Amino acid sequence: MDTDQIATVRAFNRAVTRRIGALDDCYLDRELPLPAARLLFEIGPRGAELRELRARLGLDSGYLTRLLRRLRAAGLIRSGRAARDRRVRRAEWTAAGRREARALDRASDTLARGVLEPLPPASRARLVAAMAEVTRLLRAGAVTVAVEPPGPEAEACVAAYFTELAGRDARFDAERIRKLALDRLHPPHGALVMARLDGAPVGCGAVSVTNGAAEIKRVWVHPDARGLGVGRRMLALLEASAVALGAGVARLDTNRTLTEARALYLSAGYREVPAFNDEMFADHWFEKALPTGAG
Repeated sequence: MDTDQIATVRAFNRAVTRRIGALDDCYLDRELPLPAARLLFEIGPRGAELRELRARLGLDSGYLTRLLRRLRAAGLIRSGRAARDRRVRRAEWTAAGRREARALDRASDTLARGVLEPLPPASRARLVAAMAEVTRLLRAGAVTVAVEPPGPEAEACVAAYFTELAGRDARFDAERIRKLALDRLHPPHGALVMARLDGAPVGCGAVSVTNGAAEIKRVWVHPDARGLGVGRRMLALLEASAVALGAGVARLDTNRTLTEARALYLSAGYREVPAFNDEMFADHWFEKALPTGAG
């Protein structure tokens, strides 16, 4: 990696932490330091489960416990067991916490105006656009893509994929689609790939290998994670998994309404071929020779 790029990132980090007051004991001139103020914000008006907060903020249990203890001592939150599931712990704002969150919101708006107001309009627009791009790229870098065993979260992703497809194609009926055999998604027969952002699933894909040929299915990315390169990363890992399982060719099909998927497959080196399966709602079939494997 370029050392100048690393130096630029570090300089950016120093400039931002200083400008937003991250080093202050009392963030935005309130009583809380930045970590506790951020946690209060993340709990939100509806409350949140502690395991969600840990995943979303990347905190270990001990540090999260200390921050929660500080917020409770200040009378800003209460925490306890969830009513619907006693195994789950939740935190929620108190009335004082709600007032403090509103005050932090106002102070944050004032800070943002203070960053933008000294700049002329053109520079202001450039800064806002650059911040939006940095946010997008940081989110992209935070996405993890890995092979996982099939489970409820994968099933939820596939269900979301079916719901979206039904909204695009009036012909689609999930009950009539070829079922994905979960027992084929373990080596040596196949693999399941999941994409996650802050621990939450934002994409999935599966590959099944038979007689040296891999069939890739159910590649889906959550709308909130699109444009971050997640689909391409999942496709690359599905292909690598197919190679590891002895496949020399990868095949896949897609619906005519999924124009983004077709563009991805073509840009990834797939070529359109005649139908190789009887998938009822497929309109396009693709194939790609893999770099190594049995074929």
